[in-house]
Amino acid sequence: MMAVGAQMDSIAISETQRRLNDARDALLGYAAANGRLPCPAIGGTTGVESPLGGGACNDNWDGFLPAVTLGISPTNESGYAVDGWGNPVRYAITKAISSQVSTANQIKVAWNAGSTLAADLRVCSSSTGITGSGANALCAVGSDLANNAVAVIYSRGKNGATTPASPDEQANSDTDRLFVSHTPTSAGANEFDDIVIWLSPNILYNRLIAAGRLP
Repeated sequence: MMAVGAQMDSIAISETQRRLNDARDALLGYAAANGRLPCPAIGGTTGVESPLGGGACNDNWDGFLPAVTLGISPTNESGYAVDGWGNPVRYAITKAISSQVSTANQIKVAWNAGSTLAADLRVCSSSTGITGSGANALCAVGSDLANNAVAVIYSRGKNGATTPASPDEQANSDTDRLFVSHTPTSAGANEFDDIVIWLSPNILYNRLIAAGRLP
């Protein structure tokens, strides 16, 4: 039974990683078609970006992947994309400089003005030493994995349907711009099974240039 359970978890992990990668590709495709990234979907509604048409998103840091807007599957009965365990996939987007990334044509406006893309989501290797909160949250010195992510797509793992108990998982469930990613750790004081990927501004630039959205 233990061997079967471990095998099922391994399959779910691989499937979740694939779905997150597909989601990142879908976000890039959406940006190529629309000149912006979609806003996250909000809880208690459906898998449609909120608000429709982008602009100032209603939930930048603690929202859901807008599967209906992106046209991706599988989803649950509420229209939210799900991971390999059937839990909703989460999605965060930077809101620096007046929601530049989620507002139509503003990425191009910044590019033509010679400005760098406003992207400030942080990904840390640990929650230890985190300082600040909200838009000022920072990783401890030396623990940055990314300090200018445009978007973060993540699964809360097998235990994602329960309230996070460990500090590292709690960092992925609060409402700030900072997230944690590292190899899984077993049950205990700092259990961690979240799967986190992020989108670099340079990858977004590359896709927009290839689509003729830039320069």
